[in-house]
Amino acid sequence: MFDVLNPATGEVIATLAEASRAEVDAAVRAARRAFDEGPWRRTTAAERGALLRRTADLLVRDREELARTESLDTGKTLGEGRIDIDDVTNVFRYYADLADKDAGRLVDAGSATVVSRIVHEPVGVCALIAPWNYPLLQMSWKVAPALAAGNTVVLKPSEVTPLTTIKLVALLEEAGTPDGVVNLLLGDGQVGATMVEHPGVDLVSFTGGYATGEKIMAAAAKGVRRVALELGGKNPNVVFADADYETALDYALMAAFVHSGQVCSAGARLIVQEEIHDRFVADLAARADRIRVGDPLDPATETGALVSAQHRAKVEGYIESALKDGATLRAGGKRPEGPEYDGGFFLRPTVFSDCTRDMAIVREEVFGPVVTVERFRDEADAIALANDTEYGLAGAVWTSDASRAQRVAGALRHGTVWINDYHPYLPQAEWGGFGKSGVGRELGPSGLAEYQESKHIYQNIDPVPQHWFKG
Repeated sequence: MFDVLNPATGEVIATLAEASRAEVDAAVRAARRAFDEGPWRRTTAAERGALLRRTADLLVRDREELARTESLDTGKTLGEGRIDIDDVTNVFRYYADLADKDAGRLVDAGSATVVSRIVHEPVGVCALIAPWNYPLLQMSWKVAPALAAGNTVVLKPSEVTPLTTIKLVALLEEAGTPDGVVNLLLGDGQVGATMVEHPGVDLVSFTGGYATGEKIMAAAAKGVRRVALELGGKNPNVVFADADYETALDYALMAAFVHSGQVCSAGARLIVQEEIHDRFVADLAARADRIRVGDPLDPATETGALVSAQHRAKVEGYIESALKDGATLRAGGKRPEGPEYDGGFFLRPTVFSDCTRDMAIVREEVFGPVVTVERFRDEADAIALANDTEYGLAGAVWTSDASRAQRVAGALRHGTVWINDYHPYLPQAEWGGFGKSGVGRELGPSGLAEYQESKHIYQNIDPVPQHWFKG
């Protein structure tokens, strides 16, 4: 058994059973039977789309319960939880609509007696492992396209934030998902490792840390199973002097501190042109100090708690290392004081200036309410700084010069680039990263293709003897 805690209070909100190795095997075998032998194999794309649409309707029905549960489980504000549930609903609706739109394609074989076509079929049994920061949203990015494509799934949420995924599985059952198609396992990384190593799994989709992603790739290599990995980022937010100052400042705060910075695409690396650098840092720090940290269920709260005491300690370790490395602390860097914070895992929004590329806090993913600020001279300098990272998930450029915006966006080696904006994503637009940010793409048509195999069917409609054998 393991406990699930409320990050805002430290209280136990659920006690759950961890899956054994035998239960992992049973789940994978159930998924295999459902894929090979069950009624799911005979469902049409339109029927699968209808199932996803019914699930979306149930998500709308239970929106408030799900949002509150997500807030209690992750420490994010209730408002953020509501946005997450709405986004989950949109993802299910998108793949419901996309499920029956792919009829394959005809290939010109250069002969009137040949019909050659490409069709797409499901991969098989998919192991889906989601992270703790956006547990239901990230799981929906995997479950919805996997089911739309006709796969069966074995899914595991993070043991830190599993509660809304448990609810999603119940909703999928209520929507009419056949037995064995969706199989839920709970537990820690060892449960995930057992899933990944199981020979009955055809594909592994994982969102989480780089080190774990490396291990999954190595394990999946045995048997040559497919992988799709989103492994985080160290994301540049580039502000030119000609940008709308107040808007860029406002977005810089949101980019860095929404959900206490526990976002894979967080704008944690603020890169500001030297003409406005000093003023921007001063204003950023002053406003960061005024961000309302508190109870995630309080409508006045702007950012909530970190997910666990262990994770807060990790973030505090980065803050200590930044101070030792010579960065200047301009805001935050400590826990908020007061009885309302007792028991919770809170940390003040933190701003560092005088940061250099050799500092760990600049190069490594902190995954907390911490933003570092660097200065740049010109466009070439900005691009060089923004691309000086082993990651490549997302980034942004702020400028009033439309030509410059397009040049810089085109030069950034990141999977998503925002111009004069930060953080929005679209279910119909691909999401994923370059370099150590992972392999493959989620969302959009490519998100469906991750869960499909392409097959070439070549039909000779008027075969005649070739007389190849002369004996």
